Amino acid sequence: MASLPSIANNPDIRYLGTLLGDVIRDYGGEALFEATETIRRASVERHRNGGDGATVDLQLERLDLDETIDFVRGFMLFSMLANLAEDRQGIAAEQGADVAAALERLAGQGIDRAQVTALLSEALVMPVLTAHPTEVRRKSMIDHRNRIAELMAMRDAGRTETTDGDAVDEAIQRQVALLWQTRALRRERLGVADEVETTLSYLRDVFLPAMPALYQRWDRALGGRVPSFLKPGSWIGGDRDGNPNVTADSLTLALARAAETVIGHYLDTLHALGAELSISSLRAQVDPAVLALADASGDTAASRQDEPFRRAISGIYARLAATYQALTGNAPPRPGALTGARYPDPQAFRADLVAIARALATRGGGTLGSSGALGRLIRAVDIFGFHLATLDLRQNSAVHERVVAELLSVAGVERDYAALDEAARVALLRRELASPRPLTDPYHGYSDETASELGVVRAAGAAHARYGAACIARYICSMGKSVSDLLEIHLLLKEAGLYRPGAAGEAPQAAVMAVPLFETIEDLEAAPGIMAGWFALPEVAALARRRGNQEVMIGYSDSNKDGGYLTSTWSLSKASTALAPVFAEAGVRMQLFHGRGGAVGRGGGSSFSAIRAQPHGTVQGRIRITEQGEVIAAKYGTRESAMTNLEAMASAAILASLEPPQLSERESATFADAMDRLSGAAFRHYRELVYGSDDFRTFFRQMTPIAEIANLKIGSRPASRTKSDRIEDLRAIPWVFSWAQARVMLPGWYGVGQAIAAFEDKPLLAEMAAGWPFFAATLANLEMVLAKSDMAVAARYADLVEPGLRRHFDTIRDAWSLTEAGLLAATGQSRLLEKSPALEASIRLRLPYIEPLNLLQIELMKRHRAGEQDERIGEGILLSINAIATGLRNSG
Repeated sequence: MASLPSIANNPDIRYLGTLLGDVIRDYGGEALFEATETIRRASVERHRNGGDGATVDLQLERLDLDETIDFVRGFMLFSMLANLAEDRQGIAAEQGADVAAALERLAGQGIDRAQVTALLSEALVMPVLTAHPTEVRRKSMIDHRNRIAELMAMRDAGRTETTDGDAVDEAIQRQVALLWQTRALRRERLGVADEVETTLSYLRDVFLPAMPALYQRWDRALGGRVPSFLKPGSWIGGDRDGNPNVTADSLTLALARAAETVIGHYLDTLHALGAELSISSLRAQVDPAVLALADASGDTAASRQDEPFRRAISGIYARLAATYQALTGNAPPRPGALTGARYPDPQAFRADLVAIARALATRGGGTLGSSGALGRLIRAVDIFGFHLATLDLRQNSAVHERVVAELLSVAGVERDYAALDEAARVALLRRELASPRPLTDPYHGYSDETASELGVVRAAGAAHARYGAACIARYICSMGKSVSDLLEIHLLLKEAGLYRPGAAGEAPQAAVMAVPLFETIEDLEAAPGIMAGWFALPEVAALARRRGNQEVMIGYSDSNKDGGYLTSTWSLSKASTALAPVFAEAGVRMQLFHGRGGAVGRGGGSSFSAIRAQPHGTVQGRIRITEQGEVIAAKYGTRESAMTNLEAMASAAILASLEPPQLSERESATFADAMDRLSGAAFRHYRELVYGSDDFRTFFRQMTPIAEIANLKIGSRPASRTKSDRIEDLRAIPWVFSWAQARVMLPGWYGVGQAIAAFEDKPLLAEMAAGWPFFAATLANLEMVLAKSDMAVAARYADLVEPGLRRHFDTIRDAWSLTEAGLLAATGQSRLLEKSPALEASIRLRLPYIEPLNLLQIELMKRHRAGEQDERIGEGILLSINAIATGLRNSG
């Protein structure tokens, strides 16, 4: 084994770790502190010696159940604080992942700022927050963590006191003490309303202030106002796929709360602006447009008669307060003294703000109107409107089929829609879509499923009328497998007035775009043909060309569970490449929506590298990416980390859209052929292991804590789509999460080692790793997963399995060794992460804190599965799951 370099904690980790130790001693007692320290030192020493289990006794068996729970809590909090320290030190920030660096790189390739601005005028980059349940920490824990980050920033600035007069160091210690005493586990399963509120906290506290500030930076870099191409999206309240808890009511709630949040933010900003803009007409000449706003405001206070900007803002505030009440049904938090007519849309509100900004910009060199709070408010209105984040609808195609079949049957149009072949379905749906006649009968009692789906689209129609079309722009069809699947969405939208047939000779109108989600390997292969058939319909082609783009979503999670890491990654790339000419022929801009998760097995890893590794010509300035679970807190927990990650996404999209191809045609063909062979081999080995024998699912459920994870109250969605225990029916999230807990990480690497071992041209693999961004990113994510896995720890989980099934673990362990050897050979390294020292140090720092948690989890699982009833055993298991996930970071 190659010798490992020594690693040193960064100063923040040492500082926070010391505070945590003090808190454990103060609140848990000296005995707990000494026991924790003994285990910590022993585990660190063990890993210093290369993880040789024979060299050190961790003495875990000496802990009773109460001590076990406290010990797990301590190690979990250390991992949380270490994550915070690394984020503050910029460990997650990538070199060159900012717009200024992208502009410099493009300039070196002959691409000027005017070309970048032209791209951005048609661009859309959108992180989409979802409620996928992989965030194991309570929001209260995250809030304390974020407060510590704020206090650490004060400490960096040399401040010794907070604005409230508290000593900064003491305030940090208080937050750590609060973390220690805060319940880490949820008592009740999250509901959709809880998920809505959690997401709103990120949008309100982070996105609302961070995004306008980013644009100010980009305006300076590009020398002019940058188009508002980066905007947030959300699934929370609209994603019904497999979640019966999402209904019309939850959709209405999500949209109403978003409007309250964003308009409330505007009101607060206006209030502060009114205090700031104290310009007197006795000291400055005032633009007629501002005077008109002031005179129309109704503000007759004598103290403000010579302050037209304040009077104008009073009127704007009154109109916005009326808008708040009209859209939310509630009185504004700070009612104004004046009354006004509501704004019909965000554009009218923006126009009044722009009138003030232009007036300020005409005097004194434009200093007052160039940026500042008013400029950020105008930018915020551009980005967030009155809806805050664009909400997607999503449902499974099988549900649509049943609902449409019932509608057609009740209307007397078609008795057995499900029995029709694809051509007959398309013909029937097109006829119905061409007719203005609604299908629904207001007097018929539809099934609960159909009534629920109709309720959702009608709620969407009402939302469009209330908040504007930007509030809901897309309806995603999960498991999209045909043109009829998309037409069924149009038929449902038509019942809510969101799809309107065109009059004679006119194209139809669709206020919401139907978006197919291709998830399995088979679906990805079929995607180009389905989209060609979609665009072959004249009315669809006309809709897409009028809109200017058509979105296609590609799923990482289910394609990985279906075909393994390498085949999933390559199939997604090939599907993207194959879709591009279909869109080009239709004359429609392609917009890919990448359904990524946090773990590598679900598309996780660096967004910057992933976007830059997309096939040439497939980004085109437009890309959407899901942000899920624990990734949301990691990337967007603070304004600083959010700005870093949002800018990385934006700069990567710019580079991927404008940079010339990095491979020659010969290299592209050669590398693609090699990937086809590697993918084919990896697919065969993965399928043989996971789906080749009936008892593998039993092995999986015995070896991993999948059953215990189901008891974690971390989301509103069930773990499986059905009551079946088949792996095919298990959701990708618990599949990946369970393997991570057992330190196998199988979805992120299995099959790759066998494929590399069988590939004869090893120098070609090295060439691909060095010169092809796609392959380099694929191997980088694979390498991270291998570094976080541990076959020695996994072997202890395998001891939970009945002897007759142990052979599956032997196969996995041998494959892991093959994968490690193949990766090292392809990348020219002597050990994992040799060329990534910061990541290596980060992972190696955590391993001594994760392994004892794994060992304790195993012992608790043994006792639980043996029938012991002590509640502390179940609590300890769930707490260990929480702690291991925190230490591994991107494990779900």
